Amino acid sequence: MNENKHLKVVALSELENLKVHGRTTRSLSPLTLFWTGSALELNATGSELWVEIEANYDNYEPWVSFLVNANLISRQMVTQGRHWVCLFRGMSETTVKNIRIVRDSQAMSQDPGCSLQIHAVKSDGEFLTVQERPYKIEFIGDSITSGEGTIGARSEEDWIPMWFSAIYNYSAMIAEALNAEYRVISQSGWGVLTSFDNNPHGNIPEYYDKVCGLLTGEKNEALGAFEDNDFDAWQPDIIIVNLGTNDAGAFQSPEWKDEISGETHKQRLNEDGTYHEEDLKSFEKAAQNFLIKLRQHNQNAHILWAYGMLGIPMMKAIYRAVDKYTKATGDQKISVFQLPNTKDETMGARNHPGKLAHEETSKELTNYIKQILVGC
Repeated sequence: MNENKHLKVVALSELENLKVHGRTTRSLSPLTLFWTGSALELNATGSELWVEIEANYDNYEPWVSFLVNANLISRQMVTQGRHWVCLFRGMSETTVKNIRIVRDSQAMSQDPGCSLQIHAVKSDGEFLTVQERPYKIEFIGDSITSGEGTIGARSEEDWIPMWFSAIYNYSAMIAEALNAEYRVISQSGWGVLTSFDNNPHGNIPEYYDKVCGLLTGEKNEALGAFEDNDFDAWQPDIIIVNLGTNDAGAFQSPEWKDEISGETHKQRLNEDGTYHEEDLKSFEKAAQNFLIKLRQHNQNAHILWAYGMLGIPMMKAIYRAVDKYTKATGDQKISVFQLPNTKDETMGARNHPGKLAHEETSKELTNYIKQILVGC
């Protein structure tokens, strides 16, 4: 190999042929990757390619995966600061390589200092047009959709970014099987009405309108996380909602208390262990309102509520919410799908679905989605 060959540095803002995946702002100076599975995709010739990445954080460092021709070739923590990282060296100069730089770890709502940005690329080749895919899918969920526990031994219990994966994840698997472009909106522990610990602010619907509204702090505000999302720029064909697991957990958790205002919140159980009817109806109403919001922003998408990888305690309530929404609106482009439950042999780290569970879910959901797409 020629060690003296010239490598040209190109800022992303000067690169004509690139594809950005995931919700973000229009800025490429630099590009901020906010969400799980968000990515920069390139088609590149040349024998060598580097990318300039910057990470900052107070508690939770971001992780990334590098894919070459749809295959995972490297995965790593991005340490504090701005670095050049080599994606490949010594490859055939004339062959076109499809490159994807993927954010593995979720948006960290508990760490206002956490950010992941891409500034530039460095290569001895050219960058070619990235082909558009025929479908667009949006995944909305919690820790399951964030890929928590898909990497790491089953004995792992630490809540750290290392155990998250956007690649060993049913969202990425489905997108690959359908040759679809996809986006993920997810947060561990969050639900439709509350988070697992009864925090009423830990719900995805409240922040759905923004680029990445569940983040906090002046830094994320400056990055554009709290801007209104441009829904017209990206309209999905399918929206998959995988929420309800943490809402069920809230019934089993102690009440949440705001230490400043003294406000408390609790999803209650009856004496016989069943869900309190009033609180169950609150969940159903929150689900209906979320469906209304999803339809307002995505007028032509089929909305699929998929639930069940860690049990189905909220399934009847989800069915009731969807039924009430359908009867009230006449909207027929909506359905419910029960996901395969995670078995002992498919469990991953932190008592979450492992890679095998995500593979099983992706196969069943892909087959179902194919039927929906035929009718679109």
